[in-house]
Amino acid sequence: MSRYWSAVVHGLTPYVPGEQPKLDGLVKLNTNECPYPPSPQVVAAIRDELGDDGTRLRLYPDPESEGLKAAIAERHGLQPSEVFVGNGSDEVLAHVFMGLLDQPQPILFPDITYSFYPVYCALYGIDYREVPLTPDFEIRPDDYGADNGGIIFPNPNAPTGRILALDAVERIVSGSPDSVVVVDEAYVDFGGRSAAALVPEHENLVVVHTLSKSRSLAGMRVGYALAQPPLIEGLQRVKNSFNSYPLDRLAQRAATAAIEDEDWFRQCCRRVVATRERVSSALAGLGFEVLPSSANFIFARHPAHSGASLAAALRSRRIIVRHFARPRVEDFLRITIGTDEECDALLAALEDMAVA
Repeated sequence: MSRYWSAVVHGLTPYVPGEQPKLDGLVKLNTNECPYPPSPQVVAAIRDELGDDGTRLRLYPDPESEGLKAAIAERHGLQPSEVFVGNGSDEVLAHVFMGLLDQPQPILFPDITYSFYPVYCALYGIDYREVPLTPDFEIRPDDYGADNGGIIFPNPNAPTGRILALDAVERIVSGSPDSVVVVDEAYVDFGGRSAAALVPEHENLVVVHTLSKSRSLAGMRVGYALAQPPLIEGLQRVKNSFNSYPLDRLAQRAATAAIEDEDWFRQCCRRVVATRERVSSALAGLGFEVLPSSANFIFARHPAHSGASLAAALRSRRIIVRHFARPRVEDFLRITIGTDEECDALLAALEDMAVA
């Protein structure tokens, strides 16, 4: 049937998400999901929206998600007109690429980063240039001073987990005042400072967040962007030319409740960070090189074992981690921070494998 595909489809190499295995009893540390449930207020909000018979589901949701935008704006000290929402940060990023980054000059992003970026470029016909990370896998702001059609990078970076300080982020934003700079903050809640505070000062800045990680809502698919109103209007024009009802009624209510329960959010983040630090130390004790992480995952390699062989050996013990068969990082494993019990199982398996 491929003879019916368009030329664009023939040329695409789609993004490959982390495996979602169907087997029970696995220790699943490969997709950076939160190991803890969402706030009880989220469950209550979904039940309230459903009501006794679910009759509200026959009605379209609010196309502008006004209640959710208000909650997001309040949390970040912004106005609702500075908030854009979508089906997970991936959809938000897709609209950003189409609406803001499709420019005559190439856009810039790190050579080791979120692998969806080149996929979006291929889909929308956007030229790009990869900027190498340093030998220590860090983003160097001075490397982004060249003329460009836009800049995008995750902070913390993925899959490395390394964080760029807020003043360094601002240097990149200020260094390209005529281009849009997108800071993808999927993991910032686990150890970084959000660039949301810079939005009022920089008309070219877009900050993207997801509720999949620190808010435990990967199954609801909610993400958002923060920017000054002219950039938000550009995203709205794309959204309303594509899908004017992106977030369903349950997602809007669940996301609003998750944003409003600050105590639950902070408690979950603290637990993940505590486990991350403990596991990082334990892996170092087993001989791993562990990159400093400000995310809910660890990026580590062992000098005596390939990443592929370690991933396969762990899988044989029913433990799944993420391995990227890419230059420079092919010997690394990206290990999601799970519950303490799940991480203990990982460490016990590695000790049993005598990796040290």
